[in-house]
Order: sequence, then structure tokens, then C-alpha cells
Amino acid sequence: MRKQLLTPIVFNRKMHTCSALAIALFLSPFSYGQKTNSENEQDLIAVLKSDAPGGDKAIACKRMAIYGTSEGVQDLASLLKDEKLASWARIALESIPGPAADEALLKATESLEGLLLVGTINSIGVRRDPAAVESLQKRLKDKDPEVASAAAVALGRIGNGTATQALSKSLADAPMQVRSAIGEGLVLCAERTWKEGNTAEAIELYDEVRKANLPKPRILEATRGAILARKTEGIPLLLEQLRSSDKAMLQIGLGTARELAGKEVDQALAAELEKSVPERAALIVRAMAERKETVDLDSILKVAKSGAKPVRLAAIDAISAVGNLSCVPSLLDIAIDSDAELAQSAKTALAKIPDDRLSADIQGRLSKAEGKLLAALIEVVGQRQINASDELIKALDSTDASVRKASLQSLGNIVPADKLSVLISQVTNPKKDDLAAAVLALKTASVRMPDRDECASKLAAAMGKSSTDTKLALLDILAAVGGTKALEAVGESAKSSDTQIKDVSSRLLGDWMTIDAAPVLLKLANEGPNDKFQVRAMRGYIRIARQFTMSPADRVEMCKKAMENAKQTAEKKLVVEIYKRNPSIEMLGLAIKAAENPELKGDAIGAAQAILAKLGDKAEEGRAMIAKSGLELPKP
Repeated sequence: MRKQLLTPIVFNRKMHTCSALAIALFLSPFSYGQKTNSENEQDLIAVLKSDAPGGDKAIACKRMAIYGTSEGVQDLASLLKDEKLASWARIALESIPGPAADEALLKATESLEGLLLVGTINSIGVRRDPAAVESLQKRLKDKDPEVASAAAVALGRIGNGTATQALSKSLADAPMQVRSAIGEGLVLCAERTWKEGNTAEAIELYDEVRKANLPKPRILEATRGAILARKTEGIPLLLEQLRSSDKAMLQIGLGTARELAGKEVDQALAAELEKSVPERAALIVRAMAERKETVDLDSILKVAKSGAKPVRLAAIDAISAVGNLSCVPSLLDIAIDSDAELAQSAKTALAKIPDDRLSADIQGRLSKAEGKLLAALIEVVGQRQINASDELIKALDSTDASVRKASLQSLGNIVPADKLSVLISQVTNPKKDDLAAAVLALKTASVRMPDRDECASKLAAAMGKSSTDTKLALLDILAAVGGTKALEAVGESAKSSDTQIKDVSSRLLGDWMTIDAAPVLLKLANEGPNDKFQVRAMRGYIRIARQFTMSPADRVEMCKKAMENAKQTAEKKLVVEIYKRNPSIEMLGLAIKAAENPELKGDAIGAAQAILAKLGDKAEEGRAMIAKSGLELPKP
């Protein structure tokens, strides 16, 4: 059985509904499975012959693409002159096997014109009916350029000798609009001829098109085909495009270079690389790297080591995709280059090279390296996630600041949970100038720990003996880690007598990203003097009530507590805004109550009016509540 087409149904714009028959035809495939194909076809033919709406007939045509045979061809053909259903009929006719559908489509071209004729010719092309060649050949000179163009492409799809000759004879004299389609048809003929094994003829056709006076897209298609059909003998033509001043021809050359098989192609690209200007050489390098089966890695490594910087960067990037263990020494030399961009590019390449042997090689070099090389190796360890934490912990005692910094950075990426204390100690007792790097490493490591409560407990324990600056750094890390233990620790710090610690803790709590911070914030808002920390805590509590996902009942309860505990009118107005954003009978009740406060009355009335408008089937209950309260709402 032919595959079911998935083309969506498109109905006449004037149709607003789909009939029961259409729905049954389209949505009940199981009923079809209970009948034979012949019975299904008879049902569909009955629809086509009936006075059923256009939508029903469109669906019947779609089904005929599955169940149709020569028996239904004439009924489908009768729709080819119908502007609304012709495309649906053609879908079925394109799929029905046998000569009857070919004959019906060809016969229809005698009486159709305009877009209906164009569509029918397209369907003939889809079916590749050789019997249609003579008729299509005549259409190449049709006064309607759309018809002539459709005929040209259809002949190209048929692609036999007669069709090819007809297109070749018409190429030179046809109007440009039609000539472009003839060129497209000839390219299709060339592709078919090539696939059938007649390479010489295919090359002739490609060359004919690429040398003709045709729009650029046709020239590009033919050039690509001419190169690929020649195989390695197409290398000179390929290089011609790579040297072209025309950007489109250059791009077709680069694209075709990725497709053309053979080691000789890689050698030719490598030789061309040395002759090209830097910008073009960089493009060629990228094309070479995508030829993974035969890539000339030595040539890419060569340009990566020296030459113009754009080419070196392109080569290093290419090595990251196609390199192997042999590239390590060269890349390490570049990784300690005085040019920071080249050095970083080399380290990134070492981190990406898809060779499993490379990680062990890098780790083995750590004990023998020092200075810039050691720092570069350590950086690669972190980027490749190599399990070398012991070696990096040892490197933290280096007298070289760059080595220590690289070690801290990479430990942030790889240190396991049982060695997190190493980074904590680097923060609480940092070496000179290492604090910033240590803090960043500890934060990077902490947020990826599998048990965040265990991690938070370790961080909180370290705060007790630390300086104020260290505590502030640890608080920030705790907030990034999150979880119950982290929230407890930051909440306790918010009660500190140290103004700096209290300031940072309350700010972090105000921005906390989980709903469990709400009780902590509410408690802070009610403790101590009415100062900026209380205000910040209350604003954080209101933010959670406004922004976080929760049940309607929980949001109502939070709003009640916020209104009861807010001390500033501005805060209370923020709570009223939450009522408006979450309309319900319960929120309406809170808005009515808020209207008793003269400072909130205007905002509360606005909220009540907005809520009432969105209560739907509870609107009557809402109006009764408002009437009972005596609150007067503005008339709409």
C-alpha cells in the first residue's frame, strides 16, 4: 500500500464548517481498515460523483491517493478544471499506478490553461510520463511563460533522450524567463543521466548549462554537477571556482570541495591553501576539515603553526573537530604563544579533540611541565573534565601565580564532593592575590555538587571562623547553591549584628528563587526595628506572592499575611495589585476589605472592578459581595 500523504486539508475560505461526511472520511481511518481497498475506493468515488461540499470532495481526493486505482481516474480527472479542487485531484492522480492516470493528465492539458494547466504539467513531471514528451515539447513555445517553464521542468524530470534533445534545442532561443526553467530541466536531465551511469553525457549537459546565458542559480547548479560528475578530473574546475572573484562561485566551490571524494582532492586543497590570500585560505581550511574521511591533517597542522593569524585560527578550530593525539605537541606549543587569542584557541582545541587517548596524554604531561606550559595543561584538564584533581591540588602550592589560578579554575570544574574542603580552605585562607579565583572556583564547584544540602552545610560551617569579606563571599555562594540548608544559613545571617552581612543576606533572600523563602522573609519583616532590611524582606515576600507558581489558596493566604504585616502604604498597594492579577471570589473579598483603608481605597476599588469583570459564572456572587459591603464601584 502506498504511504498516506500528510498534506494538510485546506478548505474554501467561505466554508466555516466541515460536514459530517468529511469528518468521517478524514478522521476514521479504522473504518477503512475494516473494508477492502476496492470497497474504500467505491465509497470515495461516490463522494466525488455526488453533490457533496467541496471540503468533502477534497478529503475524498486525499483518500484516493491511498486507495485509488484506474477505476477512479476519470472522476478525479473531471476535477482538474475546478479551481478549488484541481490540486487535490492531482495529488491522487500523481499517486495512482498505471497508464490511465498518465493519459488523463495528458488529455487534460488540451483543454486547460493558466495555473490549472501549469499544475497539471507539474503532475505529469512528477509521474515522469515519457508519452508526454511530444506534447510538452510543443508547450516550450507556449505564449504563457509559466506554462512554458512548467513544461521545461517536467521534461527535465522525465529526462529521457528525447526530452533532453528538446530542451537543448530550445535553450539558446527561449525568452530568459523560460530559459531559466530550461536550464533547470537540463540540470535534472544531467542528474538522471549521471545516476544511470552515462557520465560523459551528463558532463556535456552540465557544461552546456554552465556556459549558457542563464541566471546565476542555474550556472551554480551546473558548475557543481560538472565538478562532481568528473570526479577527480574535476579538480581543476573546482580550483577555478576557489580562485573566483565571484562570491557565489567561490561558495559553490567551497561547498563542492566538501562533497568531491578522493585523497587527490585533499592534496589539491592543501596546495591551493599555500597560494591563497589569508581570508580565502581560512575558508579553504574549514572546507578541508569537513572532509573527515580523507582529511589532510598534516597540512592543516602546518598552517596552524605559522602564517597569517586568520588562517592559523581557522586551522586550529578545524583541528578541534578532526584532530587526534598526534596534534597535541603542536597545539601545546601554540597554547603558550604570546598571542593570547591563538593560545586560547589552541587550548580550546585540545579540550574538544574527539580522541579518547588525549585525556590520558594530557594528564601524563602534568608532572613534567612547569610555568606557562603547566598552566596551559591544567586549563585543558578543566575543560576536558579530566579526573586529575590530586595533581591540581598539588599545583595549588606552586610559587607561580598563573599555575595556581589555572588550578583553582579547573578544580572548580572537576573537584569531587569529598575534596570540596580544599576549595573552601582556599577561600577562608587564600594565598596572596588568589581570593577572587578561589571564590569563583568554589562557586563553580558548589553549584554542581550532587547533594546541595551537604554542600551548604560545609559552606555554612566555614563562615563561623571567617572574616567579614569571606562571609560575604560564602553567602553569595550559598544563595547560588540554594536548598533548605542554604536558606537556613542565609536566614540566620540576616539576623547578624554586622550591617554588611545583614545587608547582603537580606538582599539575597529578597531575590531567592524558591517559594520556601517566604516564611523566612515574613519573619525577618516582623523582627527588629522598622529599617531598610525589614522593608527589603517584606518586598521579597510580596515578590514571591506575585511571581511564583502556587495554588490559589496559598496565594490568598500569602496576600492576607502580607497585608497584615506590611507597614508601608506602598507595600500594601503592591499587595492590592496581586489581587487584580489573580481574580477570584477570595481575592475580591480581600480587595473589599482593603477598600476600608482610606489610603488604599482607590487602588482597592480598581482591583475589585477588574476582578469582577473576570469572575465569569461567579460574577453574580461577586456583585452580591460588593453590594453587601456597601462599596460603590464606578459605572462602566
